[in-house]
Formats: sequence, structure tokens, C-alpha cells
Amino acid sequence: MAVEASGAGSDLVQVVALLAAGVVAVPLFKRLGLGSVLGYLLAGLAIGPFGLGLFNDAHAILHVAELGVVMFLFIIGLEMEPSRLWGMRRAIFGLGLVQVGACIAALTLVGIGLGFSVTVAFVAGTGFVLTSTAIVMQLLEERRALSTPKGQRIVAILLLEDLAIVPLLAIVALLAPGGVESSGTERAVAVAIALSSVAALVAAGRWLLNPLFRILAAAKAREVMTAAALLVVLGSALAMQLGGLSMAMGAFLAGVLLSESSFRHQLEADVEPFRGILLGLFFLGVGMSLDLTMIAANTGLILMGVAAYMAVKALLIYSVARLLRASHAESLERAALMAQGGEFAFVLYAAAASAGIIDGTTNAVLTATVILSMAITPLMVIAFDRLVPKAATSTDGVEAPEDLVGSALIVGFGRFGQIASQPLISQGCSVSIIDRNAQNIRLAEGFGFKVYYGDGTRLDILRAAGAETARAILICVDDPAMAKHIAELAKAEFPLVPVLARARDREHAVALIEAGVAYQIRETAESALALGKQALLTVGSEPEVASAIMEQVRRRDTERLDLEVVGGIYAGRELLQGNMEGSVHKVG
Repeated sequence: MAVEASGAGSDLVQVVALLAAGVVAVPLFKRLGLGSVLGYLLAGLAIGPFGLGLFNDAHAILHVAELGVVMFLFIIGLEMEPSRLWGMRRAIFGLGLVQVGACIAALTLVGIGLGFSVTVAFVAGTGFVLTSTAIVMQLLEERRALSTPKGQRIVAILLLEDLAIVPLLAIVALLAPGGVESSGTERAVAVAIALSSVAALVAAGRWLLNPLFRILAAAKAREVMTAAALLVVLGSALAMQLGGLSMAMGAFLAGVLLSESSFRHQLEADVEPFRGILLGLFFLGVGMSLDLTMIAANTGLILMGVAAYMAVKALLIYSVARLLRASHAESLERAALMAQGGEFAFVLYAAAASAGIIDGTTNAVLTATVILSMAITPLMVIAFDRLVPKAATSTDGVEAPEDLVGSALIVGFGRFGQIASQPLISQGCSVSIIDRNAQNIRLAEGFGFKVYYGDGTRLDILRAAGAETARAILICVDDPAMAKHIAELAKAEFPLVPVLARARDREHAVALIEAGVAYQIRETAESALALGKQALLTVGSEPEVASAIMEQVRRRDTERLDLEVVGGIYAGRELLQGNMEGSVHKVG
């Protein structure tokens, strides 16, 4: 009994160590601007065999944590309807094939240059071609680029690489001593099994999953729905694995098949917590797998390999992107994101080692090379962000203001400015509008608005837009600091023109008042008050009572804001009614 308790305690120490490593490292690294991926990798190194030694078998953790990558691909699949995926077919089988083919050829030559035989160089280069889906997807998500066109092109390449693992494993089998003796029948059977797995998954997705979830939803058992979501993800991954395909591809396909389901958002909410934890665990496992002894014994070869493979792969990715008419900035960003090797390289190298193509030492060296490249990638992306200038906004088709005249000038024409413009235009007032987002300007033209391109923080732009002769300046920009700057500039240069401004919150409202605006309104204030009044009516208040209460709430809010202007954000808090005992006052 004591032995069992000791073993359970040891397991609990490891679990606590994993959680603590992530909880401490990730916020710290994100605060330093280094990103969560690098935090996980270094935290894994710290608690692994070559750090504190709390874990001895990093590969066992990686094996479980790969499910995080699987779940990530499932969620990506949920975002891609079949029609959208079909629209990406050229990027997947065009861009993806060109990049993978070019990189395999170039990286094979790099391997030969490093002293490997042609066969070993081919296997080494082929493994390094397979980019880390986990790292790239995480970085795209952190950069909020996953749903952008450039992000979708990267996703298309990653999908092609996931598909490529199947023929590449078959090529490794053929390269093995005696591999060519395998019969054509056996290869045909393997292909047939793979296609059958895909067909079975598609059939289940179309005719089985939605009826299943309808039955489970009718049972109103939330925990069963969560279990079913995990069953779909892991079951589809297992089906693909049994068919000789990638688990991640199976999960992605299941997500695509459920992307048009009415249960899509429920599934995403159920899977998301598991995805985040397991993906973090995957990065921790990669950090633990970094064999410092092996690196020390083969430092020169590994460092040369990392530098050569990453440099050549980045150059090829950039060249292919430019060849297919991507912009310079997008091509550089894609090269920085995808220059590393990935988790599928471990699978390919293990298969090559089992087949006798590479020996144990070479396998360890190549694996260390891939892991180091994965660790370097977040630093490359940080360097890209800091060294490469942001792409200038295209102003094709938009006009700058020049000698405009209007009753009112609206600065910023997003969702707030659009609504604020309607009463003025309905009254027949002439309105000049400027915005610095060229895309918003083009969209506004489609709805009948003439918007000029201009930065409201510049005095010359305000003058050209008619601020000096306007009867009112409306500041409707979303950025609080920018709004305050425009208000201060307008009051300093055009003191006789009333300035009306949108405020983000109470603190911003106080800052705008101090800047001299004639009127400010918190962007959520009126909608929140309207909802509050409707809530009173809904719970049974008489319309007259509800109106009286709302009038009192508005008066207290105004008095409190006046006090905050003089005494700071905590002044007048006695006017704010809380729901603790003794803090609620009756309407007099």
C-alpha cells in the first residue's frame, strides 16, 4: 500500500510540475514579448532530463500531447466549410506541391553537403520539409492571422504536408534494404485501406454525426455532449491512423464535415479547453526532448545542419511565394514562420531508423536538429516583426481631403461613426468624413458614403478636411489615446469649434473632458441604459416607475463623472449602487 501511495505521489509531482512550468513560463515570456511557444519549450527543457530531471521519458509525453495538435486541426476544420476548402484546392495542390517539391530537392543537396549519403540526405531533407503544424498554427493564432488570406495560404501548405507524410513513408519503405521487394499487391492494398478510411469517415460525417448529436442534445446531458465531441475527434484520428494516414488529417476532415452542423459552436466550446492544455503539453514535451548531451557531442554538425536547413528552406519558401506573386512582406513572413522542421519529421526518421536506412546516432542528430529549429522559430518571428517594416497601407482608389467644407467633420468612420452620421445626414447637413483605414473607405463607398483618407492626428489633414469652418467636430475613432490627441489638437487650433467625442470608458471620458471636449459619451452607455430599462419593464415595473428610475440613474452617473474629473476615478463611488447589503437605495 505504501509503495502504491509513493508511486501515486510521484505521478502527482510530475503533473504539478508540468502545470507549474506552463503557468510560470508562458505569462512571463508573453510579457517579455517572446511568445508562448518559446516559453513552453524552455519550460520543458528546465523540468526535463537535462534540467531538474523531473521527467526521464519525454517521448511518452509527446505521444500523448500530439492529441493537442489533433484537436487544433479539428477546430481549424470547423472553421472551414467544404465550399471554402474546395476554393483552396489550388493553394493546397498548387502552392503546397511546388513548395514541398522544391524544398525536398534543395534540402537533399544540403544533406549531401553535410556529408550524408544520397539516401540518408534524402530522408533527412524530406523530414525537415515537413513544417511544424503545432508551432505555425499557434503563432498564426497569436498574430490573429489564421483567418486572413495569407494565413489561409499557410494552412493550405500545412494540409498538403500532412497529406505528404503518407507517400513519403511509402518511399522510405522502398528505400529500405529489401524494400523494393515488397509486392505491388501489398502497396495497392495499403492505398485501398487508406482510401477506404477516408470514405468511411466522410460517410459517417454526412449521415451519422448530426443525428447522433441531435439525440444527445435531446438528452440534455452536457457531460455526454463533451464526451461525444472528444469521441468524434479521437475516433476520426484513430480511423485515419489505422488506415495509414495522419491523425491530424482525420481530425481536420471530421471538423470540415461538421463545419455546417448546427452543433458546430457547441463542439468548438467543448474541445477548446482540451486542445489548449494538450497543445501546451506538446511544446513542453518538445523542450524536454532536447538532448543536450547529444548536442554537445555533435555540436558542429547539428549547428551547421540547423543553419543550413533553415536558411535554404527559408530561401526556397520565399522564392516560391514570390514566384506565385505573393508580396515581399508576405513572402518573408511565410519564410520566417515555416523555416523549421516539424513533429512529422520524428515519425519519418523513426521509420527510416526501423528500416535500417539511418543508424541511431544519425537519427538522434537529425531529431535534435529539428527540435532546435522549432525552438528558434519564435525568435525568428520576433526578429521579423522588429526588423521588417510594416507594409504601407494601399491608398489606391481613395482620395485625400482637400479644401473640404461641411457643417460637421467626422473623424473615424467605423461602426460608431457610421451611426453617428445618420441624424446629421437625415437633417440635410453637409458632412465631411475622414478615416485612415483604406479598406473601410472602399467598403463605405459601396453604401453611398464619400469618405476621404486622412489621419486625424495631423493638423494639416484636419485643416484640409474643413475643421476650421465646421460647426462641430465629431471624434469617433476607436483608439482612446488617438481620440484624446485629436481632441487636444482640435481645441488648441480651433478653439471656437465644439468637439464631440466617443469615449471608451469612464477613465477615457474624464481624459476627454480634461482635453476640453464639449460633449463626450461612453460608447456602451446608452445601449446599456436602454437594456437596463427594458429589463425593468420585463421584470414587472410600471413604465412610469421605470422612467423615473432611469432618470435617477442618469443623474447619479452624471454627478459621479463630475466628481471623478476633480477627484479621480474613485471619487463619487458612493453614488454607485452595488448589490451588497446596505448599498441599495430605494427610489424616492
